[in-house]
Formats: sequence, structure tokens, C-alpha cells
Amino acid sequence: MPENQTPPTPAADAPQYPSTDDMVAAMAAHEADALSKAQADLAALQAKSADLAEQYLRAKAEAENARRRAEDEISKARKFALESFAESLLPVADSLEAGLVIKDATAEQIREGAQATLRQLLAALERNKVLAIQPAAGTKFDPHQHQAISVVPSEQEANTVVSVLQKGYSIAERILRPALVTVAASK
Repeated sequence: MPENQTPPTPAADAPQYPSTDDMVAAMAAHEADALSKAQADLAALQAKSADLAEQYLRAKAEAENARRRAEDEISKARKFALESFAESLLPVADSLEAGLVIKDATAEQIREGAQATLRQLLAALERNKVLAIQPAAGTKFDPHQHQAISVVPSEQEANTVVSVLQKGYSIAERILRPALVTVAASK
């Protein structure tokens, strides 16, 4: 082009391309928007993370407190259950001591006192859910409640209780001591 000529002007219908400066500015604005959105997302996630961490710590503390309370309650239940049982045995001890104070008691008086004391003891055991296991003769042998001491020939059906040598005891349906029994042998 000659020097004194001006460059041709683009036609009105020719496509207009943004300048490099416009493109750089647009990219910078887009990056700024993306950065701003990323920072907002990061702040929201940090807030949520802090909230979840706080909820976790509270739940952990609450669980620890519940565990401690449960242990305390179990400890108190054991303590007071034993206290209640011991308290129910005190009248039995009192009766035995009262019987020993009488120096010239007759055999009949000693027997009556022992029977009354035994009734007190059995009542105290029953109040505390300690029940006797004393199967009747002919009852089917139950290894969960009975302990066979011997097997004896008998007219009874096999594997039934012939006699009880010693009563057993259970507490709240749990066997403390099985009843010692003799069992009928197979014919």
C-alpha cells in the first residue's frame, strides 16, 4: 500500500472479531468469576465441615455421658440390690441371736424357734426371687435344674426323679444350685 493511502475500512457486513485486549479482559473476568465461585464454595464447605465437626464432638460427648450414666446406674443397682437382700436377712439374724440368748430353752422351744427362723429365711429368699427347686418323685429329669447323683433301679419310668437328696435354688429363673437327685434307671 502506498504511504498516503489509508487502510481499507472493513465492510459493514464483515464479521467483527474482538481485539486481543477485549479477549484478555473477558478471560480475566471469567477467571475472576470462577475464582469467586470457587472461594464461595470453599467457604461453604469449610462452614459445613466445621458444623459437622462440632456435631461429631457433641455426639461423642453425649455418648460418653450416656455411657457414664449407665455405668453409674448399674453400679447403684448392684449396690442397692445387695442392700435390699441383706436388709431382708436381718430379721433372720435377729431371730437366731434371740434364740441363742435363751439359756435354758427346752428342745421343743428350740425346735419351734428354728422353724420360725426357717420360715423367715424362706420368706426373705422368696421376696428376693430365690426359689427352691424340689422336684416331686416321678418328675422327668431336667439337666438344667437337676444334677443326677446316682441312677437307681426303680419301678418308675426311666429318666425320672426318684428322690431329692438336696434342694436346688434359682434366682430370677437362673439356677444358683441344681437340685441333687437320684434318677430311675432304664429297665
